[in-house]
Amino acid sequence: MGFWTLFEVASMPILQMLLISVLGALMATNYFNILHSDTRRSLNKIVFVVFTPSITFASLTKTVTLDDIISWWFMPINIGLTFLVGGILGWLVVKILKPEVHLEGLIIATCSTGNLGNLLLLVIPAICKEDGSPFGDHGICASVGLSYVSFSMAVGGFYIWTYTYHLIRSSSVKFKAIKAENALKKPNMDLVDANEKSHLLQHDDTENQMIKVCEVSSWSKIARTLNKIVEELLAPPTIAAILGLIFGSITWLKNLIIGSNAPLRVIQDTVKLLGDGTIPCITLILGGNLTQGLKKAKVKPMIIIAVVCVRYIFSPLLGILVLKAASKFGFLAADPLYKFVLMIQYTLPPAMNIGTMTQLFDVAQEECSVLFLWTYLAAAFALTIWSTIFMWLLF
Repeated sequence: MGFWTLFEVASMPILQMLLISVLGALMATNYFNILHSDTRRSLNKIVFVVFTPSITFASLTKTVTLDDIISWWFMPINIGLTFLVGGILGWLVVKILKPEVHLEGLIIATCSTGNLGNLLLLVIPAICKEDGSPFGDHGICASVGLSYVSFSMAVGGFYIWTYTYHLIRSSSVKFKAIKAENALKKPNMDLVDANEKSHLLQHDDTENQMIKVCEVSSWSKIARTLNKIVEELLAPPTIAAILGLIFGSITWLKNLIIGSNAPLRVIQDTVKLLGDGTIPCITLILGGNLTQGLKKAKVKPMIIIAVVCVRYIFSPLLGILVLKAASKFGFLAADPLYKFVLMIQYTLPPAMNIGTMTQLFDVAQEECSVLFLWTYLAAAFALTIWSTIFMWLLF
C-alpha cells in the first residue's frame, strides 16, 4: 500500500470527525441556536448513560470470545502502559509549564488517554479493505481487526472511565473548591464596621473547624476513597464493558442474543442501533463546545505544542521500544495485524470521552475543545506517518 493511499485511508476518519465538528459548531452559533449550552449538556448525559454503554456492549458481545480474551492477554497490559507513559509525560508537562489548576487534569488526560475505540473502528477495517493491504484477505482482516478493536475499546473504556474519569473529576472538585474559597475571601461591605468580638468568634470557629478536620480518622478516609473507586467502577460505560465481556465469553449467553436464530436477538439489534449514535453525538457536542472555546478559552500555545509532541512523538517512540521488548520475550501473538493494533494504540489522538467528562463535570470544556481541534488536525498526518513506519517495521 503506497504512502498516499495510506494517507487517504488514515486521514478520512479524522476528516469525517472534523466535518461533523464543523456542523456542530454551526448549530451552536447564535444564528442557528440549536446546540446551545443547555442542549449540549443534556445530550451529553444521554451519551454517557445510553449511547456509549450501547456501543461498548454491542461490539464486545458480537466479536470477542473467551479464547480471544485469553490469547490477547498482553493487550490490557499494553493499553495500561499507554496510559502510564502518557500520564507520566503529561505530569511532566504540567510541572514544567505550570498551567491553571483546572487544566492540570485535562492536560494529563489528553496526554495519556487515546481514542482506543471510535477511531480504530473506522481506521483498522478501512486499512484492511484497501487494495494492496499487507494484512492478507480483506474479509478476514476486517473481521479479525474488528475483534481486536472491540477488545481494545472495552479495555480502554475500563481505563478511561476509572483513571481518566478520576482525573477530570478531581480537577473539577479542585477548581470548584478554589472558586468557593475566592468567593469567601471577597470583602462583605455589610461587615466593614465589625468589632473585635466578631473577629474573635471567627477565630474560634476556625480553630473548631481545624480540630474537627484533625479528628477525621484514617479509616474514614480509606472508606471515602473506596467509595469513590466504586462510584467510578459503576459508571454506565464500565458496567457495559463488564457485561459485554461476560456475554461474549460465555457461549450460552452469547447465543441468546447473537445470531439470526437467537431468541433475544432483538436486544442486540436495539443496543447496536443506540450505539450507532455515539460517534455523531460526541462529535457534534465537541463542535458546539469549540465555538465557545475559541472565544473564551485561553490555552497557551506551548501547552498545545506539548500535548501534540507527547501524543505523536514521544509516546509512539516509547511504544515501539515497549513492543520490541515484548516481542523479544515472546509476549505477543504472531499475527502482524495484532502487533499493528498494539503499536497504533500509542499514536492515537485524545479520546472523545474526555469531552464528555468535561461537559459532565462542567470544567475546562472550552479548553478541551481547543486541544481537540489541534490534536485531531495533527492526527491526520501523524497517524499516516506512524502507520507507514509500523508497517515497515512489521513487514
